[in-house]
Amino acid sequence: MPKAILSVHDKTGLVEFARGLRDFGWTLLASGGTAKLLRDQQIPVTEVAAYTGSPEILGGRVKTLHPAIHGGLLARATDADRAELRNLGWDYIDLVAVNLYPFEQTIAKPNVTEDEAIENIDIGGVTLIRAAAKNHQRVTLVCDPADYATVLSELRAGGVAPATRKRLALKGFALTAHYDAAITRYLSGDDALQITAYRAQSLRYGENPHQAATVYSYEPGAGPLGGQVLQGKELSYNNLLDLDAAWRAAVSFDRPTICIVKHLSPCGIASADRLAEAYAAAFASDTVSAFGGVIASNRAFDGATASALGDLFVECIAAPGFSDDARTILAAKKNCRLVEMPNTQVEPRYELRSITRGILKQDIDFGDPPSPLSATGGTEGGWKVVSKRAPTEDEMRALRFAWKACQHVKSNAIVFARGEATVGIGGGQPNRVDCVRIAVERAGAKSRGAVMASDAFFPFPDSVTVAAQAGITAIAHPGGSQRDADALAAADAAGIAMVITGVRHFRH
Repeated sequence: MPKAILSVHDKTGLVEFARGLRDFGWTLLASGGTAKLLRDQQIPVTEVAAYTGSPEILGGRVKTLHPAIHGGLLARATDADRAELRNLGWDYIDLVAVNLYPFEQTIAKPNVTEDEAIENIDIGGVTLIRAAAKNHQRVTLVCDPADYATVLSELRAGGVAPATRKRLALKGFALTAHYDAAITRYLSGDDALQITAYRAQSLRYGENPHQAATVYSYEPGAGPLGGQVLQGKELSYNNLLDLDAAWRAAVSFDRPTICIVKHLSPCGIASADRLAEAYAAAFASDTVSAFGGVIASNRAFDGATASALGDLFVECIAAPGFSDDARTILAAKKNCRLVEMPNTQVEPRYELRSITRGILKQDIDFGDPPSPLSATGGTEGGWKVVSKRAPTEDEMRALRFAWKACQHVKSNAIVFARGEATVGIGGGQPNRVDCVRIAVERAGAKSRGAVMASDAFFPFPDSVTVAAQAGITAIAHPGGSQRDADALAAADAAGIAMVITGVRHFRH
């Protein structure tokens, strides 16, 4: 009977995985806490201590570090290795399910002591990973609960494929390398940035045909943006940049949302009860720029939304899924790439940008930081109504939407919105008033009765004056300028409601 050893700190999905292995006739070994969980679920299991004849010692510091375990993992499928194991009374171990003590989560806690950190340095788990990964020609390593389903599926089909075992082994080596690097940084006090990235594919070219380009992933074998291309030719360098921008914007909203991006700038963002309605509103924001753009959705793309595209030429669509109807409809758009995303998360939670002889690192802007409700009349956490007229309920709803949307527009970002849809977007100009003028031009008559969000304060009242002339009725901006009073006076003179958010959202 094939044999597996299970020793996990994160027990997500473990019971189902162990039960699946038992259904396929596997014998299970497990360390103390893992074994107890399985016994509680009436899953037959042998404790490692019973198998090796050696108890856990030193308060659990030594559990799986035994020749019976590592001999069973490292033994090759040769007559000599088989005979040596038999003479010792041991057996092959064919699969390892293991994950590590949460060292990085531990050191991220406030006031953590060095002793606490050291106790969360995994030894046995790392050794299991390296042994299984080294012998991946025979042994399957599963160090990520997300891979349980894949392994069970391949076992059901006859066995884990060699290519899968190698991919999982590489994942294990990457994990231990990252883990050791985190320990080194912590103990040395050195905040050196160490990056490990794996070549996903060579691109046809970069931003322009004379530039070579390659896309790398933080995980071996991962697809573009962590997703999977379901249709269409290879993604280009520019496609990937645009898809990333569109995806970050779409998933920042809770309701069904569509974001359309062209040349790294959003030209339409909208939320609605139904995805097809969100698409229609996002497209209406700028029907000219949407041609040849990319689309991201924070919901599975359905048939109604696919039909709503009509004959619009779309380079790419990213979504957390595509319905069968949508796939059928979109198949007619042979040049449209479809990218199925694994979830609606933006990962990692930091971003890197190269500069001459260096790298910049920053946290991703996920929106306004939590803050207490304003004590001065604001209706939003941290927001403050400063104008003579307070925003109506409908205006405040539109301001909340516009404020979130402007986080994804290149500075100087200006967003006009009605309800939960952009109607005019201006950004990427060296001065703010020009961005307001661009938003006015894009919106046309739809600017009358719309609201405006600005990613940073108004250095002069001219932006407010231009917005008032276009028919804007309410404005949100961070405040903080020496001329805030001038901008407020212009708003009050025009009967515009103005809200100070206290937070800036530059995006360069």
